[in-house]
Amino acid sequence: MTESMIPIHPDATVFPYSGCAGCHDSAPLAFEFEYAYQPIVDLAMRSIYGHEALVRGPNGESAASVLAQVTDANRYRFDQACRVKAVAGAARLGMQGYLSINFLPNAVYRPEVCIRSTFEAARQYGFPTEKIIFEVTEGERVMDRPHLVNIFREYRRFGFQTAIDDFGAGYAGLNLLSEYQPDIIKIDMDLVRQIDTHAPRQAIVRAITAMCAELNIRVLAEGIETAGERDFLASCGISLMQGYWFSKPVFQGLGQIPEHAWA
Repeated sequence: MTESMIPIHPDATVFPYSGCAGCHDSAPLAFEFEYAYQPIVDLAMRSIYGHEALVRGPNGESAASVLAQVTDANRYRFDQACRVKAVAGAARLGMQGYLSINFLPNAVYRPEVCIRSTFEAARQYGFPTEKIIFEVTEGERVMDRPHLVNIFREYRRFGFQTAIDDFGAGYAGLNLLSEYQPDIIKIDMDLVRQIDTHAPRQAIVRAITAMCAELNIRVLAEGIETAGERDFLASCGISLMQGYWFSKPVFQGLGQIPEHAWA
């Protein structure tokens, strides 16, 4: 399907799709937003594994400028609108590989109902549901961990992949991992920074990698900015990577990996 053939719903940012009572009863969104997409690479395959959808203002403003407008009154509708717009944009751009979408666990009322908007958007825009990854930021304060575990299990039951972002920097950590093993763990960029010269970070990342191998979880290292960081992480057996070394997020577009980034 070409870009011109894909129908983009004119009210995609104000939640046109079905959802649970929490979504329907929440306040309308009084702001607009768009997406930038950042490549996730598979270094071993020298290919783009997928893209993470990163929320931005309507003219490319920071994610913080958008998230500052999310409140308890509109977070349900915002979370649903994010899914629809991320899928629509990925399809419009002809994205190949996986699409990783962040979700707000405290904005999912009933996962088996809230997921409908994702299915409907994927069907309307022609994006394969098996290529969608739902990731939760570990730094997001989870009010009810059993509820989050239930969300993850429901998403997996429906055929989506799941990921924990910023692992090692937030509230959930090993307690969450003991109850649920996602498909992917994304190592927090603070652990990645200058890891090629920082022995304590090296030890921590090696331990995380060994643990994930035993749990059958893929490790993704994010925030890579140097060849040294890339090479050390590759030596640990990590092939999924993301960061400015490969490509910055591209506003309403898909990144291209320069040849030197692989070398």
